Amino acid sequence: MIWNFIQNQILGMKWLNAALGKGLALTGLDMSSRIGGSIQFFLYDVIKITILLCVLIFLISYIQSYFPPERSKKIMARFHGIWANCIGALLGTVTPFCSCSSIPLFIGFTSAGLPLGVTFSFLISSPMVDLGSLLLLVSIFGIKVAAAYVILGLIVAVAGGTLIEKLHMENYIEDFIRTTKLAETDGPSLTQAERLLYARDQMAGTFKKVFPYILAGVGIGAVIHNWIPESIVEKVLGSNNPFGVLLAVVVGIPMYADIFGSIPIAEALLSKGAMLGTVLSFMMAVTTLSLPSIIMLRKAVKPRLLGLFVAICTAGIILVGYLFNIFSFLFT
Repeated sequence: MIWNFIQNQILGMKWLNAALGKGLALTGLDMSSRIGGSIQFFLYDVIKITILLCVLIFLISYIQSYFPPERSKKIMARFHGIWANCIGALLGTVTPFCSCSSIPLFIGFTSAGLPLGVTFSFLISSPMVDLGSLLLLVSIFGIKVAAAYVILGLIVAVAGGTLIEKLHMENYIEDFIRTTKLAETDGPSLTQAERLLYARDQMAGTFKKVFPYILAGVGIGAVIHNWIPESIVEKVLGSNNPFGVLLAVVVGIPMYADIFGSIPIAEALLSKGAMLGTVLSFMMAVTTLSLPSIIMLRKAVKPRLLGLFVAICTAGIILVGYLFNIFSFLFT
């Protein structure tokens, strides 16, 4: 009962949804209509995600202040083999919130001489699995699904990085990265006040960057939730369509959003009858394989390595989607 209260009323903010419904009804808006439902969905999700986003980014940025690139490099350099890939993937969870902002760090780590597989494990996990999204996932899907999403995302990151390392793809890094030598410095230590200021600035900067995508994502979610018939979503992305996961990945890749912008769409699709694995594979595709991030990554790696990265991520995402769908079918 205590956990249900935390999930529904604190993380999910169901009280906010009820309050908005009553407030909008007082203005004369028919809350049973599609327009009324869309407005309520839009306001509720924007406010909820904004509050959680700001709190989470502040906390994660404060943690991140202890892991500048130089320190992260030293931490990863202490490990070898698959353990190094695991550390790279875990460090990706406390770094930037989208693939485009994680690519510069990937370039820096690669230039610093870290194993290519480790840097790719970092690159995969950074947008796909971050601590900031965990509580948002819990608020919608519950703790079990959120934990499974994070664990499977880390497995994809570790497996992908390990495979790239085993294939010895170092020659497919662009020459300017391999010849760049970074200065060996830890930089000045931050005081607690400076860490708090850093967290505040990161929160403000990240919020300004992702808020348009939140608005777009919630807007799309509101349309799906109130205007698209449930039968259509079930037919295209439900259990009766064995190609639903593939379709979700194909649709998700051209989009550009971080996980905070894709969650409202996923929430609406799930409420309309889409399979859980299909929805989660859509989120992974949006955050990990967006076209802008692929274009940016092409500046750092040659086409053969880029194609391998896309193929590994796509295969991992599809596998995760079907695994979730199988488990959902067996245990519900």
